[in-house]
Formats: sequence, structure tokens, C-alpha cells
Amino acid sequence: MKAINLISIAFGAIAGTYARYLLNLSLLYAGYPIGTVIENLLGSFILGLLTGFFVWKKPKEWIKLGLGVGVCGGFTTYSTFAGDVISLTQRHLFWGAIYVMVSLVGGILLALAGYLCGEAAGKNLVKVHEVK
Repeated sequence: MKAINLISIAFGAIAGTYARYLLNLSLLYAGYPIGTVIENLLGSFILGLLTGFFVWKKPKEWIKLGLGVGVCGGFTTYSTFAGDVISLTQRHLFWGAIYVMVSLVGGILLALAGYLCGEAAGKNLVKVHEVK
């Protein structure tokens, strides 16, 4: 892998992880792992958005990797999700199941919505450049 790709992923991961940390700090006392839900749902939407956009507007590889693998990978967290599921289901099986469903189904639906939005934005951008 090229050095620029690794550097881009590393800096993107720093930015994504820092954003996740700040979000968790602001929601620390919610009593429910809402921060993890928001991170994973928002991250799914953003990754879908980028993926759809990049279908039409091809970025340099280091940009794509930095934003997708780096920022989105650093922002979202599967390990915290798994830990939250265990913690919730030990206390309240029902709320643990709801948490899993919202996270998984919501993540997939938001990734799809993001993809469709990104694809539409990319297609419109290409059309605008063709008109000029």
C-alpha cells in the first residue's frame, strides 16, 4: 500500500475517533448507550453517502480511503456496540433486543439512504460539469 494511503487512513482515523470521543462525552450521562447508536447510525449514513457519491465522482484513492476507512472506521465502533449489547441484555433483555434491532436495521437503512443521496448528488454534480 502506498504511504499516502496509510497516512490518509491514520489521520482520518484520528479525526473520526476524536469526533466519537466528543460525542460520547456529550451523551455520557444518558443512562442508555445512545452515543454508540448515534455514532454507528450516522457513520453508516456517511459511509453510504460517500460510497454513492464516489460512484459518480471518482476521488483519488487516498481521499477515498481516508474518509471511508479512516474517518468512518474511526467514528463507528463495533466493539462498543457488542459490549453495550451484553450489558443491556444482562439488565433488560427487551431493551437489549431493541438496541440490536435499531442499530442493525437502522444502520442498513441509513447506509442505503446515504448511498442514494450520495449517488444523486454525484450524478447532479457530473451533469452540472457537463453543462459547463
